Amino acid sequence: MAEMMIHPEWSYDAVLYEMNVRQLTPEGTLRAAMARLDFLREMGVDAVWLMPIHPIGERERKGSLGSYYSVRDYCAVNPEFGTMADFDAFVARAHALGMKVLLDWVANHTARDARWIYEKPADWYERDEKGEPAVPWDWNDTAKLDYANREVWRGQIDAMRFWVEEHAVDGFRCDMAMLVPIEFWQEVSAELHRVKPDVFMLAEAEEQNLFDRAFDACYTWQLHHLLNDVAQQKCRVWPLRDYLYADPVRYPATAIRLMFTSNHDENSWSGSEFARMGDAVQVMAALTFVLPQGMPLIYTGQEVGCDHTFEFFDRDPIADYTPNYYTAFYRRLCRMKHSNAALRAGERGGRMIEIENNAKDCMLSFVREVEGNRVVVLANVSPYTIHADFYTGIYAGTYVDAMTGVESELPSHVERDMAPWSFQILTK
Repeated sequence: MAEMMIHPEWSYDAVLYEMNVRQLTPEGTLRAAMARLDFLREMGVDAVWLMPIHPIGERERKGSLGSYYSVRDYCAVNPEFGTMADFDAFVARAHALGMKVLLDWVANHTARDARWIYEKPADWYERDEKGEPAVPWDWNDTAKLDYANREVWRGQIDAMRFWVEEHAVDGFRCDMAMLVPIEFWQEVSAELHRVKPDVFMLAEAEEQNLFDRAFDACYTWQLHHLLNDVAQQKCRVWPLRDYLYADPVRYPATAIRLMFTSNHDENSWSGSEFARMGDAVQVMAALTFVLPQGMPLIYTGQEVGCDHTFEFFDRDPIADYTPNYYTAFYRRLCRMKHSNAALRAGERGGRMIEIENNAKDCMLSFVREVEGNRVVVLANVSPYTIHADFYTGIYAGTYVDAMTGVESELPSHVERDMAPWSFQILTK
């Protein structure tokens, strides 16, 4: 039987922020990014995941600056972003604010001119018919590591330990985690936990075996695509509801699931959340904060409603970082997440109990409840005005509206119109 992870205490209520250092500020440096930490903390961010901070390969480099995910040296800082001292200052400031820092870790491949290609034996890499390091898929700026060689495991683990032991990193977001053996990740996790018992491990994957002694959290790619599909009306709410019932069966109750409306891949290759979700942006963002087992993610720019598709390989900083409606919107969602035990991630939160309604092809109505805390979610997840008509039973009563702070009555019989893509979250 799979052995479950014991998650860091901070992770159950946490809101994660993905920081694209290159595009966050006009300077595109760690020092400039550090100046934004106070703003993010005040908004409600608990942990910052930095996209890879390592030097980027020059061979087959894409664009003017290359891909973050073409790593030349696992134990150094990209000069584009600053120095190791700048990184240490960033971590120290985050910790002083009570925030955690996760590093993006690219274990499957390196740059084609990485230090390891020149300094390590040839069998550290898979090789093509010409004896050159193999290229995974069409990522022609990368070279595929060979995990049949246990020395590669040791090299990766030593590099990860370097950041935890010497630079106070709190955990890792592991790129394309399903491309390397689960046994490798189990060994990584065991060794890092001996160094730092509350290290946090997030997988960019959603295979079920990730939670067997390897990871604390994994992505919800399937959910993300369903949210896009419902927003674009490629389907109604039924497939989303089916997913929400099936997911707890597929994964252990302890699994933490990362939920998002955007991230660096989706933004750069599929468009901003506004381009993909249109008028559904806010209700979909709200769902990532209230669905069971979830840890919500905010991507660079979402905190100021940035409707822009960032260039991936070149400088393309946010044009206007003035706090606005979306800053307040995410601040309210973060406050709600932190103040309601029912919304905790993993096994600590309440399971979803659906309230039957008369418009199930358009509407989600459910309760999460734990330890005397109750959250009721009413969401019209459709582009139509619906006339909602349903009974709330034991869940009727007086609540506080999480988005307005105003006391609100939930009657035993609800009959009212709900505007397209509208929602209400009631807390008690």
